[in-house]
Amino acid sequence: MGRYTGPVCKFCRREGVKLLLKGTRCLGPKCSMEDRAYPPGQHGQGRKKVSDYGLQLREKQKTRRFYGVYEKQFQHYYETAARTRGVTGEAMLQGLEMRLDNIVFRSGLVSSRAEARQLITHRHFIINGTVVNVPSYQVKPGMTIEVRAKSKNREVFQQAGAVRRAASWLSVDPDNKRIQVLSVPNRGEMDIPEMHEQLVVEFYSR
Repeated sequence: MGRYTGPVCKFCRREGVKLLLKGTRCLGPKCSMEDRAYPPGQHGQGRKKVSDYGLQLREKQKTRRFYGVYEKQFQHYYETAARTRGVTGEAMLQGLEMRLDNIVFRSGLVSSRAEARQLITHRHFIINGTVVNVPSYQVKPGMTIEVRAKSKNREVFQQAGAVRRAASWLSVDPDNKRIQVLSVPNRGEMDIPEMHEQLVVEFYSR
């Protein structure tokens, strides 16, 4: 099964929150959530009673779509977190936050995670001097990510640092297109919209 290539704005409408899947468009007046903030489909505006299972499913889907990962990948993050000490939900989110594509997005060098994935796949980034083309690569604190020298003048990087403010757990040099990972973010440092990871844990624990 290939990656979904259809319209993604309906995902935001289905989950009832902006998932920032279209980059800067999501922050402007053209965002579909501005004038159609209800689920897509013929019965989207109808009121429906949602079961506990339905709430857990929706939260799982919202989190998965926010980070842009497949179901099997997402379940792997949960299973890994369940085997670690501490709060399972927070550990799961930390694993997702430390993905290379998420860190490139969080740095403000690109406008969306989808754009970050494409640029990583096309070998535009290096980590500690080595080219890495795997979006799911798990970055560790202390690692340095930067745009390859021959790619720094590409148009997509010209507005680097101006797209959005970098996350507090990253040190970003927009002029040299360099990212330093300072630490693994705690729950309070994760800029994620209306997310209840405990419901995801309950979904997989049932």
